[in-house]
Amino acid sequence: MLKRKEQTCLTSFYLGRKCVFCGHRKIWKTRRGYAKCKFCKKVKGIKILRRELNIILAFYQQQPANQTALDLLLNYQAVTRVYNRLRNLLWHLCELEGAKMSGEIEIDEAYFGGKRKGNRGRGAAGKSVVFGLLERDGRVYTKIVQSVDACTLMEIIRKKSRKGSVYYTDSFKSYNSLHRYSKHYRVNHSHTFKTRSKYKSHINGIEGFWSFCKHKLYNYRGVSKSNFPLYLKEMEWRYNHRNENMLQELINIYFGYISN
Repeated sequence: MLKRKEQTCLTSFYLGRKCVFCGHRKIWKTRRGYAKCKFCKKVKGIKILRRELNIILAFYQQQPANQTALDLLLNYQAVTRVYNRLRNLLWHLCELEGAKMSGEIEIDEAYFGGKRKGNRGRGAAGKSVVFGLLERDGRVYTKIVQSVDACTLMEIIRKKSRKGSVYYTDSFKSYNSLHRYSKHYRVNHSHTFKTRSKYKSHINGIEGFWSFCKHKLYNYRGVSKSNFPLYLKEMEWRYNHRNENMLQELINIYFGYISN
């Protein structure tokens, strides 16, 4: 079910009341059936525009591409072109938004995918390892890593957080040297998930993101390892913008994204 703001946003674009490229309302229909903006002078076929808006809406609702193609009576390749473009743009946007974090930061790793049975978590075979930092009451940043050794993780922490921040982790040995960089509080998950001290030592925020991410990815019933980085960044973007009008943002990104 779409929210009222999202319905208004989509209806304005469907009826040609707003330009998808610049947002201005001074547009008209040409003799050949195109919509032309008086402000930015850009032209877009109305049929193509409505088709792309329908696909963006399906992407926003997290419908798989094959289901979207069946629902809209479209070619599967036409749908995947829009989906892939959106995911590539979201990947670049997340990297551009990924300025250094500060304040209280929770740090953890998670393991995704893999078809083999056996151990879960650290030591599991056939998994993609994702390292994440979450700024409390803020955003999250994720990165796929090949190793969880101290050198790899500390390098990412230095690049993505400001010195003087307060870090919260579990008792994993790769975080042993983090106290040399700034304040570091641990929680031992073999005994508790949250300490009762005044420092609120827990990593429930980043673990909540892992749960959010895995739940959302379940809708796709499996993601290939080659495409997983794009899907991961999509989940990161959805989490960071969960309190905003995501449909409007996706339309702006798809039609008006400018890479710096």
